[in-house]
Amino acid sequence: MSDDSAPAPAKARIVVAEDEAIIRLDLVETLAEEGYDVVAETGRGDDALKLVHELSPDLAILDVRMPGLDGIEVAREIVETRAAGVLILTAFGQRELVERAADAGALAYLVKPWQRSDLIPAIEIALARHREVLDLVEENAQLANQLETRKVLDRAKGLLIDSHGLSENDAFRFLQQQAMNTRRSMREVADAVIAGEIAP
Repeated sequence: MSDDSAPAPAKARIVVAEDEAIIRLDLVETLAEEGYDVVAETGRGDDALKLVHELSPDLAILDVRMPGLDGIEVAREIVETRAAGVLILTAFGQRELVERAADAGALAYLVKPWQRSDLIPAIEIALARHREVLDLVEENAQLANQLETRKVLDRAKGLLIDSHGLSENDAFRFLQQQAMNTRRSMREVADAVIAGEIAP
């Protein structure tokens, strides 16, 4: 028996930028039929960039040749700010274009006329790769924060050792005890020691 109370998986939110209206309409209909949420569509590259920054979709599907801004330029700007994953959709399959798209950070590439059987896997690959990128960015930020915290703790311990004659173990225990007593993080206590606000 299925559990009706389980939440449905969130639909991936997509912005579509394709300057040929018929192709765009077909693409938007196909995406809707496949369960994606098309949050906006446009025929211009500059509008696509604006819409992505306003709506924060999971994915932008971009044609290469568009008025306003070239799709690859749009892709580059989207990827630089990690605003969304990017799938490039184009009638041109030349190696040079594929390389430009890859350099711009496109996560998948599809040549028109596309087939539904190619489109959906390309979208899922782009979405998965974008999630991986965001996870890595978050992991790197956490590691950088941990490293910074360690530097601050080492500096505070050094001050306690030099100024108050504590051993390294005692200095660490002092920071730990202060953190527990004041319900602050070790980093906050270490900052306070460095600022001269706390001493043994």
